[in-house]
Amino acid sequence: MRAVQATTPNGAFTVTDVPTPVPGPGQVRVRVHACGVCGGDTIARAGLLGVRLPRIPGHEIAGVVDAVGDGVSAWNPGDRVGVGWHGGHCFTCDACRAGDFVNCVDRRIVGVHSDGGYAEYTVVPQHVLARVPDALTLEQAAPLMCAGITTFNALRHGGARPGDTVAIQGIGGLGHLGIQYAHRMGFRTVAVNRGTAKERIARELGAHEYVDSTRGSVGEALARLGGAVFVLSTVGDSRAQGDLVQGLAPNGRLVVVASEHTPIPVGPDPLVFGRRSVGGWYSGHAKDSEDAMDFAALTGVRPIVQTYPLEAAETVYQSMGKARFRSVLTL
Repeated sequence: MRAVQATTPNGAFTVTDVPTPVPGPGQVRVRVHACGVCGGDTIARAGLLGVRLPRIPGHEIAGVVDAVGDGVSAWNPGDRVGVGWHGGHCFTCDACRAGDFVNCVDRRIVGVHSDGGYAEYTVVPQHVLARVPDALTLEQAAPLMCAGITTFNALRHGGARPGDTVAIQGIGGLGHLGIQYAHRMGFRTVAVNRGTAKERIARELGAHEYVDSTRGSVGEALARLGGAVFVLSTVGDSRAQGDLVQGLAPNGRLVVVASEHTPIPVGPDPLVFGRRSVGGWYSGHAKDSEDAMDFAALTGVRPIVQTYPLEAAETVYQSMGKARFRSVLTL
């Protein structure tokens, strides 16, 4: 089969031919139709988290079941399915026994611990597959397997109720979905971004208010709007994230889904006085992915995608930050 591999740490992706994988017991082979290009693919490219090279990256996968191994009971050839970041769990650790599969001590990551979707086929355990609703094309479903599930999951667990003010910081691959999800969930949605170039699209996606972060403190701007019950930060900028705390209403919560790997400067006073909090959110499992896609199909949430052939993976990866808003490799 045709595939794209990371072969050397921080080296360019290589387009090559590799043996088509065969599903073992409890595994399913997926014929990949679409795979999103995500910042998380840097892990395989850079050889991080113990990845063994060569490795096929890609964890925003949508396709069709092609073959099943022994013992597979939930899936049949022809089923439309998605595969996301979460590539498996042990079922036996304390987290798994409590149903908290994403915090499994031996959790697996697709495209890191196993080959991903930059290929014609991929093989995964049957329990990591999510069913794609008919209302979504496979090109639309692919980005929902990471960018979609992350924003949807964080928002639905954030504590905000319909009518509450919710801010989405960053209008990119994650943020443009976060705005749509927040609007469809019934929140008063505030979009935050640098400059005004994306104000029009933010409002078209569902933002009720827009804050230009180049015009002063975003936290102060949110406070003038009455304060946000929940702020979702999709931009890895620790200083900006620290400023957002000023814009939280009492009992408000800032949740980070993007990091630049430096401390967030937050003093204790706004946390103590007002019981504000800062936390993070990490992806989700296959049922979470199904929920994110089902909600999108029901309410009209759709990723804005640009499609490219598999052979363009290196060029697409290099220009990822310029995507409007999610790049998808198609096969």
